[in-house]
Amino acid sequence: MTSSFWLRVKLALLRFLSPTRIFILSFAGVILTGAILLQFPFSAPREPLRFVDALFTSTSAVCVTGLIVVDTGKDLSTMGQVVTLLLIQIGGLGIITFSTVFFVLMGRGISFKGREIVQSTFLHTPTRNFFVILKSVLWFTFITEALGTLFLLARFSFDLPIGAALYQALFHAISAFNNAGFSLFSDSLVGYQGDLIINLTMMGLIVHGSIGFIVQYEVLSRFKKVQKKLSIHSKMVLITTAVLILSGSILFFIFERNHLIKDVPVLNQILASLFQSVTPRTAGFNTVDIGSLTNATLLLMLVLMFIGASPGSTGGGVKTTSAAILILMVWNRLKGNEEVNLFNRTIPREVIGRTISIIIASGFSVALITSLLLILGGGNLLPSESRHFFVEYLFEAVSAFGTVGLSMGATSALNDIQKLAIILLMFTGRVGPLTLAFSLSRSTGGKGLTYAEEGVMVG
Repeated sequence: MTSSFWLRVKLALLRFLSPTRIFILSFAGVILTGAILLQFPFSAPREPLRFVDALFTSTSAVCVTGLIVVDTGKDLSTMGQVVTLLLIQIGGLGIITFSTVFFVLMGRGISFKGREIVQSTFLHTPTRNFFVILKSVLWFTFITEALGTLFLLARFSFDLPIGAALYQALFHAISAFNNAGFSLFSDSLVGYQGDLIINLTMMGLIVHGSIGFIVQYEVLSRFKKVQKKLSIHSKMVLITTAVLILSGSILFFIFERNHLIKDVPVLNQILASLFQSVTPRTAGFNTVDIGSLTNATLLLMLVLMFIGASPGSTGGGVKTTSAAILILMVWNRLKGNEEVNLFNRTIPREVIGRTISIIIASGFSVALITSLLLILGGGNLLPSESRHFFVEYLFEAVSAFGTVGLSMGATSALNDIQKLAIILLMFTGRVGPLTLAFSLSRSTGGKGLTYAEEGVMVG
């Protein structure tokens, strides 16, 4: 009787714990653990964090967002900063990835569900070289972070003692590669706006972390002549990333040349334009005051933040491939083509439908949380006095969903309920689009009922 009962419980759990739910619960578990650790006195010796602030910080770290309600460099102790850094690293690669590698190193196999989650996270198509690619992901991550640390150390050592310089370099290298946006400097990287080494190193880490691990693997394989050509996915990611960075830099310079960067040296203008084009790709660092940008620049950054990074990367957003497929779909429709063609290949209609669903669901999530922030904020101010909240909260919501971390200064002024809303959006932005893609791609055992067709006017 007892044996039969536990068997039924086990079968019920197996049915409930689908790969999608395991993926979500793993992130939720790490976030809750991080919040508890950040609440301990050793994490914030001045004044222990309230639970909502600890939960906000933990969520922002695990979801590699970078929005903060406490000053990481001042309000958290060294231990609290180390906890935050570990949460960033785990959140960037995923707890399932670390668990898989641990079991492999221990000589134990992994479940089919675990394999499915990791493959869906990093690969566009299943492959026999799963473990080879997984090991490459970890090696590439740690080698890139180590190189970034060395470059940053070479620069920070001029301003700080060697020990402090190494710590700052390591923290910022991990934060940048994982597109987290956490900084130990209160003004992020504004103090290094014209520093060539800091800017190039941070941008290099951000771009490498945001293009996706499968793209990194394919590029390296192509360079070593192990792979003859890049996949359509990798080509699309690389082209879209280059176009977004280049166009974003040019537009930022045009919009701000007579405003925010008007009175700074030419090198600062170029680096600031380039950096502010790269960082909305879910990174969250800034070398200018975001709250002082022109309206046109804010709109540009909203678009870049919503698009975000690439699939299988440490970043969020609707992803570069989704934006590219949507534009290609519109372009092909305008030319009278029913299919979406690229590089002599046709994109499956299932992928196009999933792309549209992800973009619509993402837009709805941002609109919903923005509305909630507006309803909960502003107090009894007149509409004319609270009009600026619309832009600030919209920027905050898109930044949270895209796991970017840029802010116009509204984060620290949020009330507890607004913080919970942003926490939910950060979590949704990190796992939502992936989860939606997983659920839509899974077979339901049938295509459902089909009735007689009838036309509907659209457009």
